[in-house]
Amino acid sequence: MSEKGFTEGDQVLLIDSKKRRYLVELKIAGEFHTHTGVVSHDEIIGMADGSSVRSNRGGVFSAVRPTMSDFILKMPRGAQVIYPKDLGPILMLADLFPGARVFESGIGSGALSMTMLRAGANITGYEIREDFAERARKNIKDALGEEALERYHISISDAYEGIEEKDFDRMVLDLPEPWNVVPHAKESLRSGGIILAYTPSITQAVKFKEALEENSFALIETIEVLNRAWHIEGPAVRPDHRMVAHTAFLTHARLLST
Repeated sequence: MSEKGFTEGDQVLLIDSKKRRYLVELKIAGEFHTHTGVVSHDEIIGMADGSSVRSNRGGVFSAVRPTMSDFILKMPRGAQVIYPKDLGPILMLADLFPGARVFESGIGSGALSMTMLRAGANITGYEIREDFAERARKNIKDALGEEALERYHISISDAYEGIEEKDFDRMVLDLPEPWNVVPHAKESLRSGGIILAYTPSITQAVKFKEALEENSFALIETIEVLNRAWHIEGPAVRPDHRMVAHTAFLTHARLLST
């Protein structure tokens, strides 16, 4: 990604006058078609981040580099993604750090993977579906570049059946039955390591906590994150009528020496 201007292969976020957002991968001679006209990719290539571009019918778009949040919300997906409101807290609760050896299972479309890779983690992933694994690799390459894949190793494996690798610093799970992984996590996490599970229902969180307690994990906490935006326009200040409330519970714990 060049800081001097957009180049072929870059991802660009086009935002129209009504704040609608479109994620586009730039290609020589490419075109973006919209109801307000056609935008030539060649017009954008070479422009600086934050420039404006017009369609052939006079529609005006702001052209910006997508943030990680923008990319995750707009990227191609084969499975439901973990949304940005939970991704930030996951980084904090799991205490991700550059160089951390992370085990991840339930790869989906790669939103969590790319967030942890951007934080500097080295990821070993288990995914039972090859199409999900390939989609995740493609999304990560598009968002972070080819070099990020050097720290990303997915095998088509079932974490419920066991984990071959050892001495992980962290484990992050997005699975329907994360409690089935806990006995394997006890053997594959280093002492003091952190495990975290993303579970949509509270019954899942309860069963996960019970398994943690039975397998030498402690300092267990379950939270959920609510996200409410505010409308601010002059003296008119109020909460937005819609908010992103429950998505999932985040349960984390630490492995203690026995």
